[in-house]
Amino acid sequence: MQILNAEQTLQALPYAQLVPAVAQAARELAQQQIQAPERLVVPMAEGGVLLAMPAVGPDLSVTKLVTVHPRNAALGLPVIQGEVVVMDTATGRRLALLDGPTVTARRTAAVTLLGIQTLAPHIPKTALLIGTGAQAAAHVDALVEHLGLAQFWVAGRSLAAAQAFCAALQARHPHVRAIAMDVGDLQNALPATDLVLALTTSRTPVIPAHIGAQTLAIGVGAFKPDMAEFPPALLHSRQIVVDDLGGARHEAGDLLQAGVNWSQVRDLASVLGAKPTLSDPVPVFKTVGQAAWDLAAARVAMASL
Repeated sequence: MQILNAEQTLQALPYAQLVPAVAQAARELAQQQIQAPERLVVPMAEGGVLLAMPAVGPDLSVTKLVTVHPRNAALGLPVIQGEVVVMDTATGRRLALLDGPTVTARRTAAVTLLGIQTLAPHIPKTALLIGTGAQAAAHVDALVEHLGLAQFWVAGRSLAAAQAFCAALQARHPHVRAIAMDVGDLQNALPATDLVLALTTSRTPVIPAHIGAQTLAIGVGAFKPDMAEFPPALLHSRQIVVDDLGGARHEAGDLLQAGVNWSQVRDLASVLGAKPTLSDPVPVFKTVGQAAWDLAAARVAMASL
């Protein structure tokens, strides 16, 4: 069995291969060629959770075991910790052990990229990021590397946090312009951007309801029923697309708290290849995560070894 550390896992997951792999996994999941039950969520101390996420495909199988402790950020510790075991489906032989946080960050950003490619009315040039954690950093790298974005607004819980994030962003990508904001200023000073991405574990909505009709809003961070990044008014005014309908019904706190009509909610697989017309309000995209996306990442990683 090959063991990849965080840097080796990152190098094995280029977005050029990972995005189409996620699209293929979404199709296979819809066709029941991938079996991936809803993840097991076990509460832990200090608001943490233990997540177990298995997926079985015709070629490979995976199990991701991770812990998520949102309060770790204040302690200078990783919020997400864990690993992904990759197995041969035919024999059960263990093939590789991948770094769990890196797989989670890369495949989550790849799902976002796929959502943008599918739902955005044009190639985005600007983005507002709400959040300054590891997922926000991974999404910046994905948007710069895969889509060529060069202008970001970053809103954090404090202006200082946003400024520190922007400094780190520009150190990695010197050609990118990054403007720091306090999240509390968004209601009155919302920048006009092509994308709005929320990457928080907030329990109250952080995405402004008054975003432009052609702005694609994506909620990534909220993954439990008591969390919410989308305001109900925005959800009730747009078509809603989720990465995984089964998981969203139990974990998408934004949608659950807003009381959305689930019969009108579509999953990503059902809209792949479709493009909204410029006259339509752009849908909103909510992701909660799915073990099939980890399987997609495992396929890409194994192909590189």
